[in-house]
Amino acid sequence: MGHHSIPNIGPHREIGVDIAIIGGGLGGCAAALAAAKAGKTVVLTEETLWIGGQSTSQAVPPDEHPWIEKFGCTRSYREFRNGIRHYYRRHFPLAPEAHQAVNFNPGNGSVSRLCHEPRAALAVLQEMLAPYVHSGKIRLLLQRIPVKADTDGDGVNSVTVRHTESGQEETIIASYFLDATECGDLLPMTGTEYVTGAESKNQTGEPHAVDGEPQPMDMQAFTHCFALDYVENGDHTIDKPKDYDFWSSYRPDFWPGKLLSWIGCQPHTLQPREFGLFSESASLWRYRRIVDKRNFAPGTFESDITIVNWQQNDYWLGSIIDVSEEEKVRHLNNAKQLSLSLLYWLQTEAPRPDGKLGYPGLRLRKDVVGTDDGLAMYPYIRESRRIKAEFTVLEQHVSADAHSGGPAEPFHDSVGIGCYRIDLHPSVGNRHYIDISCLPFQIPLGSLIPIRTKNLLPACKNLGVTHITNGCYRLHPVEWNIGEAAGFLASYCIDRKRTPHEVRNDDTALNDFQHMLTKAGIELAWPQIGAM
Repeated sequence: MGHHSIPNIGPHREIGVDIAIIGGGLGGCAAALAAAKAGKTVVLTEETLWIGGQSTSQAVPPDEHPWIEKFGCTRSYREFRNGIRHYYRRHFPLAPEAHQAVNFNPGNGSVSRLCHEPRAALAVLQEMLAPYVHSGKIRLLLQRIPVKADTDGDGVNSVTVRHTESGQEETIIASYFLDATECGDLLPMTGTEYVTGAESKNQTGEPHAVDGEPQPMDMQAFTHCFALDYVENGDHTIDKPKDYDFWSSYRPDFWPGKLLSWIGCQPHTLQPREFGLFSESASLWRYRRIVDKRNFAPGTFESDITIVNWQQNDYWLGSIIDVSEEEKVRHLNNAKQLSLSLLYWLQTEAPRPDGKLGYPGLRLRKDVVGTDDGLAMYPYIRESRRIKAEFTVLEQHVSADAHSGGPAEPFHDSVGIGCYRIDLHPSVGNRHYIDISCLPFQIPLGSLIPIRTKNLLPACKNLGVTHITNGCYRLHPVEWNIGEAAGFLASYCIDRKRTPHEVRNDDTALNDFQHMLTKAGIELAWPQIGAM
């Protein structure tokens, strides 16, 4: 069931493929790889210049579980991780110890067993997609945003995307549409039923849901990350940001001090916690460090490089989802101002152990993130629109508290696995962290199936989860698995002429599809392990 490109004269083009994937983050890339491996033609669109989402354009080193080196991710995600290590081994002069390290960690950051530069991840993703891009199976359209969709009853006929600079539009006609955008942009466009923000206890029965009415605009903070290195005795102080006076004095009601300070919070206890830049304990420099210069031959790097994605630059003063374009732009700019203000504070006013103020040697590394302003190409979005799904994963399915040490709720229709703490950052409603222990969980097929729309699938963090469970389903390996499962599901449905709903609700078809996933290296169940 293939489509061929339809030639069109003039600025507007039509493109016909089997599967259209809108959004080129980790979920989108994994979906495109899966669909192409299954023999389908694919268009993959991406809003920025870089595919890879969290790992590249958002500059967020991978958040993973403790068992990641042995199990707990898909085969292709492991290829991605191994590819990053191989990239450094192939192209960089490594120090002897780093060269011999089996699980080489370029940055030795404390957040992850694989802290790496955004450009390394980009290079590896491009290499993984290359055979399919070169053969014409995958067509990659960069700097494209979806602007409208054509629907017919419960089906989507086409999605039109616009080039962010030229304004040229292309209409993509496909059998299946996968929404891998960071905010679930196709859901309102296609009329697919969805949820935003915080559900209430009355709706979900979740212990940590909000009391009273649901709060659809109460979403987690997003963050504009940036990269820094440090040139001792240098002065790389940026111009004072225009909103610096506001941010330098800003003290949220629920926070233990000013946001721009060394005092933050311990997310799971909400107790005050003191950070330092280069201190031995609670070092923010080491936290998301992506280059540890000691890993490389002397002289390769002038300094370590770290990513600033800290409590101090989480932005929760407003949502960018389901608001006017004007309000969205305002909050995006405010978040950039917060990040630049944090940098300026670090360079000029941050108290130092030696009694001085500021680290003027901190240098904004624009090249690391590929932008003129030195901030990541795209904000790190923690919470998306979420489909109203055939099955929604609740806190009581996966939290350690709900299962007294036992495994998480088993799902007969598992299409993958993940594990991360239920980790919610402060929210637009001025609500504090929610950080609770979570059991290794499965991804149920029912959470990938909209209640009505037949040929649209989530391929990112827009699946059937709640405000609470989004906190553990939004991380790198889980997003990859969601996208990969969606790519295979669309392919399976095209080949068998079945709908996703039919695949889930027919035991023979479900077993057949799960066999396809297992064969492709997707783990459907966990071995016996404890909570995280």
